[in-house]
Amino acid sequence: MPPRAVSRLRVPYTRCYASAVSRPPLSALSSTARTQAENISAEWKGTSATGENTKNLIGGEFVESKASEWIDVVDPATQTLLTRVPETTSEEFEQAVDAASQAFKKWSRSSVLTRQRFVMELQHQLRQNGDAIASSIVLEQGKTFADAQGDLLRGLQVVETACGIPAALLGNSIEVSKDMDTSTRRLPLGVCASIAPFNFPAMIPLWSIPMAIATGNTLIVKPSERDPGAAMIIAELCQRAGLPAGVLNVVHGTVPTVNGICDHPSIKAISFVGGDRAGQHIYERGRKTGKRVQANLGAKNHAVIMPDANKNHALNSLIGAAFGAAGQRCMAISVAVLVGNAQQWLPDLVERAKKLKVNQGFEKGADFGPVISPASKQRITGLIASAEEQGGKVILDGRGLEVPGYPDGNWVGPTIIEATTDMRCYREEIFGPVLVVIPADTLDDALAIINSNKYGNGTAIFTQSGATARKFEVEVEVGQIGINVPIPVPLPMFSWSGNKASFLGDIPFYGRSGIDFYTQNKTTTALWKAEDAIGNKASVDMPTHH
Repeated sequence: MPPRAVSRLRVPYTRCYASAVSRPPLSALSSTARTQAENISAEWKGTSATGENTKNLIGGEFVESKASEWIDVVDPATQTLLTRVPETTSEEFEQAVDAASQAFKKWSRSSVLTRQRFVMELQHQLRQNGDAIASSIVLEQGKTFADAQGDLLRGLQVVETACGIPAALLGNSIEVSKDMDTSTRRLPLGVCASIAPFNFPAMIPLWSIPMAIATGNTLIVKPSERDPGAAMIIAELCQRAGLPAGVLNVVHGTVPTVNGICDHPSIKAISFVGGDRAGQHIYERGRKTGKRVQANLGAKNHAVIMPDANKNHALNSLIGAAFGAAGQRCMAISVAVLVGNAQQWLPDLVERAKKLKVNQGFEKGADFGPVISPASKQRITGLIASAEEQGGKVILDGRGLEVPGYPDGNWVGPTIIEATTDMRCYREEIFGPVLVVIPADTLDDALAIINSNKYGNGTAIFTQSGATARKFEVEVEVGQIGINVPIPVPLPMFSWSGNKASFLGDIPFYGRSGIDFYTQNKTTTALWKAEDAIGNKASVDMPTHH
């Protein structure tokens, strides 16, 4: 692959040798955060929150990388160094793929009940150790503790659904002719890979781990290099749940590791969640080597507020969906389309947003925390500024927010912008606590705005009219629709259904689609003539026909 193609993956991370960047000491953390960091470092083999290196998991062993290049993982509220992630070497990556390939030979032949027992025990382990995973997310990603627990819970729901794997893998059989049967079986693909984003460090790995492994595959996970701790804890819990060595491997890094996953001939499928540029690169490069690829990309999710909506419910829903997790959700509502008289509710929306408390994730009463990095903060504030430059109106400005006790945090407060659809703040995914408000005269105008947008991840309408909701549901060109529900992500017995520029691939995540993605069908047609059965009584009669 020429260097030009590789450069399409922009890498806005801090790469450094182990001592190249000076960071605040561990004492810069609050007492609660420091205690949790020390507990994580003491209790878990693969990760650290007190400055030691994150390890790779290869062939059942947590091993120190021999990488020459490392990436700092810092607390976004204080910039304190928590751990360093290796740029996994090509030799280490090859070892991980080889371990997965060897493990596949036995794991793929294990009974479906063996795999079901693993998933059931993993569910138990995740529930028992959920607070440790959530604490790691607060430290590395910046979510509030309650939101981090929700991150894990949505992944745990996929694990629990995968406990029904025997029924999900049932095949079909039919007698197609006299003494001839055709049957189908679902079989695993081989070694698969999952590339996870920073914004859901527990949920996204858990979209892949139970589905890939329960269907008989082995898996290589590459967590986000910004917050790998949750994935490392989950990997250790998989071991505690009885998963054999090599079935799950974890490697770290940036572009070289991603390209290794795309190019390696032994890897059969890639599951990716993240941004447009990386997703497009992974999809195109992975497909060139014959892999299955499912890639969830960017989003611009609209909520339509009709004049007949329940005002209190609609405004509260907007606040939660726009600003929760500091807006760093691919299903966040980032655009509110106020229809007709609902435009008069804008001052009330602003007043409710002003009451949100921004703070470090362990602090009591925090509604949301910092954004992931200084670079992310700079990009978000730049997009807010662009709205002013293009004639928009920033009616609630979260720039320059100061949080007592955390002077170095990546803080952006709730921001509401009145804008038009030709402005950058509308056209580009902001991925921060910013809500763009667009007026519309009618429902038809609102539908035209949404359907003209290139993304199709999610949308919502707030109304008390069944007819209005029905028209919206039928005519809107978006894959996941909420009616009086702001973030309509389907539970795992269904499948992810984002569309348009928000998804690349033919088979989406989890649910029935997840089973389809990680399996291939084998069809057998067999003929066993009844007259050939051993033990038939011989006939001594004169034959009367041929």
